[in-house]
Amino acid sequence: MHAITIPEPGGPEALVWAEAPDPEPGQGEVLVGVAASAVNRADILQRQGFYDPPPGASPYPGLECSGRILSVGPGVSGWSEGDEVCALLSGGGYAEKAAVPAGQLLPVPRGLDPVTAAALPEVTCTVWSNVFMVAHLRPAETLLVHGGASGIGTMAIQLAKAVGARVAVTAGGPEKLARCAELGADILIDYREQDFVEELRKATDGAGADVILDIIGAKYLDRNVRALAANGRLAVIGLQGGVKGELNLGMLLGKRAAVTATSLRGRPPQEKAAIVAAVREHVWPLIEAGTVKPVVDRVLPMPEAAEAHRTLESGAHVGKVLLVAPAGRR
Repeated sequence: MHAITIPEPGGPEALVWAEAPDPEPGQGEVLVGVAASAVNRADILQRQGFYDPPPGASPYPGLECSGRILSVGPGVSGWSEGDEVCALLSGGGYAEKAAVPAGQLLPVPRGLDPVTAAALPEVTCTVWSNVFMVAHLRPAETLLVHGGASGIGTMAIQLAKAVGARVAVTAGGPEKLARCAELGADILIDYREQDFVEELRKATDGAGADVILDIIGAKYLDRNVRALAANGRLAVIGLQGGVKGELNLGMLLGKRAAVTATSLRGRPPQEKAAIVAAVREHVWPLIEAGTVKPVVDRVLPMPEAAEAHRTLESGAHVGKVLLVAPAGRR
């Protein structure tokens, strides 16, 4: 097969489309012929040499894929050769084939083509696990999403609205905020021009956000705690703004609030399988009903992964950037 390899860490040009050994499905795994993958921030960090794959994972980037099952390994039930699937990966999505634990497979939702389905696994699993399984967002509560126009953000808006929550977003500029509004966001905050703590207070009569989904980390830590409502929950899922910040425990205590920080890639397979099962139960019906839709900014050929990385790093996109494998175009 061919895959995007990283002979040496560096800029987007470090991504090289090259021949690679075919993966072999092990116990409890299936082999997927990849139709498409999607670009995530973790892929950029891996390319730069800052985020190695977990032990035993594929060395190639790509935390999700879609395609068709080519073969089924020992110990797998419920899946058959030829099934159209999408999958949550620990790596290896930027390739023509990927070995996937059966517990991390999802069927391609009815009404969705296999290429577009590649936009779903990482964002649905990240949002559902953090906003609903950890932070327990409830109807009529307010969710603040930082980076509302990102892949994570566009999914978080839709899922929160689907359960009857109110959604506030931060994004850079009126065009991105307009796209967030189209998806259902109620409170629109331009982080370049406005203080999200103050704007959120105005929009919630001083209450603040019940749940905050944060991709920034240290840079926003103090302001996120100030923006929380009583009994609020802050879920940190990214560190674009640094890894070390000062936490005001007195304010946190006074609000009876909680801060959690999670990642998805390095979790044990059984934890990932539980998240995937919850997504299939709760999110897939919303997608198949058309209530929630993947937001795809652009689709590029997989050998042009460098251009896809440039797009993500520029911040010019809204939603997901997909990479189509050569077989996915047929």
